[in-house]
Amino acid sequence: MTFDRPIAPADSIAAGRFGLRPLRPSDSGLCELYAGDKRVAEATRTIPHPLPPGAVEAFIARAMAGDSRGTIWAMDGSASGLSELLGVISLKPMDRGQSEVGFWVAPQMWNTGIASDAVRALVAANPLNNRTYFAEVFQDNPGSARVLTNCGFEYLGDAETFSVARNARVPTWTYIRKM
Repeated sequence: MTFDRPIAPADSIAAGRFGLRPLRPSDSGLCELYAGDKRVAEATRTIPHPLPPGAVEAFIARAMAGDSRGTIWAMDGSASGLSELLGVISLKPMDRGQSEVGFWVAPQMWNTGIASDAVRALVAANPLNNRTYFAEVFQDNPGSARVLTNCGFEYLGDAETFSVARNARVPTWTYIRKM
């Protein structure tokens, strides 16, 4: 089954020391700061570097309006004294009860378990009632590969994809997690 419109996350998802919640306009400043970091942009397929003016505001507006293909959450640590925005995690619905997981985390939160906690919480909540999750990481990003294996994803194979920030095709590792 495919979704013509994303399913908006109605509620937050608890993730231990932080929560996952829908993006909101107040996230734009921190989102721009973190996504504008070359290291973050180059670890993703779609974030350009440098960020064009208004790109983050447009991204948040699309996410809030349901105009993006997928469902996007902010990793919010404000309830436990962390930053209001620690990163972003998303599910992009595919067909046959499958979704692709994507995430990025603020550089100062790297190697703190935030990404693993977010992926683990999202998979456990299974908000789109998926049977299978897929994810890919660039082969020069072993930290993100560890996040996936820590969350029960299994290596599926090698591929490549285009990175906007790098303006190049980049080798990837693909992972699968069956529910």
